[in-house]
Amino acid sequence: MTTKNNKHNTPPLNRSSQTAKNIALAEQAAHKQLTEGTASSQVISHYLKLASRREEVELLKLEKEIKLLDAKVDDVKSGTRIEELYQGVIDAIQSYGPTASLDYDP
Repeated sequence: MTTKNNKHNTPPLNRSSQTAKNIALAEQAAHKQLTEGTASSQVISHYLKLASRREEVELLKLEKEIKLLDAKVDDVKSGTRIEELYQGVIDAIQSYGPTASLDYDP
């Protein structure tokens, strides 16, 4: 494929776009092989696995793990905010207390 007008020859913008481009090309090649009946057992197994219930469960598990990690990040941020609020309360209470500059002789 050395045609000048081929859109596959444009350089990728970044690494993730390069990866997406490679995935699309691999899927096109696999589709061609499956259609022509020349696909290897690995290609066939891959697509059968994608259609399986186990794959759905694994994807669901990954989605839940991502949500859990997001919740943990939110908890850490919230904890930091609570610490800042407590420090503000402590500072405010201390500002109402006696200062060292007052001379008090009992």
